[in-house]
Amino acid sequence: MRVSLIQLEVDLAEPAESRLAEAAGQVRARTGDHLVVLPELWLPGGWDYARWDADAEDLDGPTAQAMSAAARDAGVWLHAGSIVERGPEGAHYNTSLLFGPDGVRRAAYRKIHRFGFDSGEAALMGPGTDLVTCPTPYGTLGLATCYDLRFPEMFRLLLDQGTEVLVIPAAWPARRVEHWRLLARARAVENQVFVLACNTAGTQADMPQGGHSMVVDPWGEIVAEAGAGGQVLTAEIDTALVAKTRADFPVLKDRRLG
Repeated sequence: MRVSLIQLEVDLAEPAESRLAEAAGQVRARTGDHLVVLPELWLPGGWDYARWDADAEDLDGPTAQAMSAAARDAGVWLHAGSIVERGPEGAHYNTSLLFGPDGVRRAAYRKIHRFGFDSGEAALMGPGTDLVTCPTPYGTLGLATCYDLRFPEMFRLLLDQGTEVLVIPAAWPARRVEHWRLLARARAVENQVFVLACNTAGTQADMPQGGHSMVVDPWGEIVAEAGAGGQVLTAEIDTALVAKTRADFPVLKDRRLG
């Protein structure tokens, strides 16, 4: 499977319409890939809380429509990062969207763990409650977002639902980028899965972003890693390695708790 992580350098001073068109164009350019991934909240900004209410969208809003069309035009599976979802009961959610190569939305995941310690996202977004996986011809994808990465129990549950490839968009800050690199590898090793971790670059609301998007294999080896700036990170992975790793080193059979 050929995967591309589009590490967008978010510039919130640029009009949202222009940034949406640019991202859709980058997806369309990935014809020949199998799976393309965008970062967390790349359009409204993962740290620009003041924009979230005005930028909230329905699940079939402008971002979803543009990403659906781009996935269809490129013929790729597209994890379109996340949007600020305007929920039916008035709450907002940090919701990631997955589209098939036909442009049909195949999954939506509301972020379960909200960052901020009672402020920021934790105060302004509602918590998701459901784990989300999605079967594809290349293996079962398990969906998580950014701060979720710090909660290993979530990934055990995704493992039990058949996950072979974890897809994790993020707006992870530069000052904690070593945590990002460590935790992405840990989630891969402990669950014997591939991890596709797509971060943002640039600066959002005075918060420098960490970049360093990564493709990590089930042994915790970094297959490919981006730098700090905007770029497209592409790698070839063989999801058959998941089953082989579990057979060669059957550590998961020795689980006793949970």
